[in-house]
Amino acid sequence: MRIIVMKDYNDLSKKACEYIEGQVNSKPNSVLGLATGGTPLGTYRELIEGHKSRSVDYHQAYSLNLDEYVGLDKSDPQSYHFFMNNHLFNSINIDPGHTFIPNGKTNDLTDECERYERLIEEIGPPDLQLLGIGQNGHIGFNEPGTPFDRETHIIDLAESTRTANARFFSSIDDVPKQAITMGIRSILKSKKIVLLASGEGKAEAIKCLLEDEPNENFPASALKDHDDVTLIVDEQAYGKLEL
Repeated sequence: MRIIVMKDYNDLSKKACEYIEGQVNSKPNSVLGLATGGTPLGTYRELIEGHKSRSVDYHQAYSLNLDEYVGLDKSDPQSYHFFMNNHLFNSINIDPGHTFIPNGKTNDLTDECERYERLIEEIGPPDLQLLGIGQNGHIGFNEPGTPFDRETHIIDLAESTRTANARFFSSIDDVPKQAITMGIRSILKSKKIVLLASGEGKAEAIKCLLEDEPNENFPASALKDHDDVTLIVDEQAYGKLEL
């Protein structure tokens, strides 16, 4: 695992942008695995700026998102479909037909999980997968205890995850209790993985990731079994380790 320590969140976002732009510039039809949440927002702002000012071209690229809440329509402002359109897709020249996100409103969740896993194999797997990390070590929505060999599946969200995401909703009561997520095995199919962590609140998770052995109670530790992982952290997130 390569470790890159940046001064702050802005520098972290710029560095992550460099990785993604480098991937797309070297392979225009790259498959990008994308994440949601607060951490990648700065990266997406940098990608939009790069598209405008550096003419980075996404019209041949594909995207596969990690997850979606169960029960939310694509048009719901809290859905990850809405998030990705609002924070990235609508501002770059990616073909909407090349963007894929699980359908959380499906009538058959089991079938949707199987469909999405087939899609990962047919479209991808991702050339570069962007990840964040939860305070409890979750990646995607794979909560502690998720077997490392799980593919796309339905997960019951931990209360700590729902609490962390409640800031995006009117109240925690509105936060869905389930999500469709790429499994850990699905994520590890990616050719390259870029993991982002920012802020003091992620420092303990990063310490566990780097110091402990792989353990299903800390899902991100599965990344240690991948051949090409780059961890980009800011100084606050790296604060419990020696700089």
